[in-house]
Amino acid sequence: MRWIWIDKFLEFKSGERAVSLKNVTLAEEHLHDHFPGFPIMPECLMIEAMAQTAGILVGEARHFEEKVILAKIKKAVFYHYVRPGDTLTLHAQIESISPEAASTTGEILRGSDLVAQISLMFSHIDKNMAGKQFPEENFVFTDMFNSLLTGFVEQKPSPERPA
Repeated sequence: MRWIWIDKFLEFKSGERAVSLKNVTLAEEHLHDHFPGFPIMPECLMIEAMAQTAGILVGEARHFEEKVILAKIKKAVFYHYVRPGDTLTLHAQIESISPEAASTTGEILRGSDLVAQISLMFSHIDKNMAGKQFPEENFVFTDMFNSLLTGFVEQKPSPERPA
């Protein structure tokens, strides 16, 4: 099972930047245990939401031809709690991209309040230098993730989603 930690894209400029939206609600089961009586969104899930936003930006920049995985959290600084009822915008920007990897920077905002600054590195595992073999199908970018781009980027048919 996969979880998507962003609800939709608000902006998407191919190869440059993206802004996604995340509504935090009490319907998210993990909030009931983190922490009882004072539910907050775990910081690791905010990193994952940024990784999904930036990872889709990186994957789309190379036409989803490669599998993109999170390789390194270069920076993750948090300034505020995120509570049920909050709406977050995740702003991701590509710093650099090469056939082997990509570097991104990002900010998470609640309204105009800066919640977090997160910088990430991604690896294109199809271009890895270790000689490891990975499945041919793109198990990273499934139709579930691609559906978030509807209306922003022209979608190419895939074996899972015929034209």
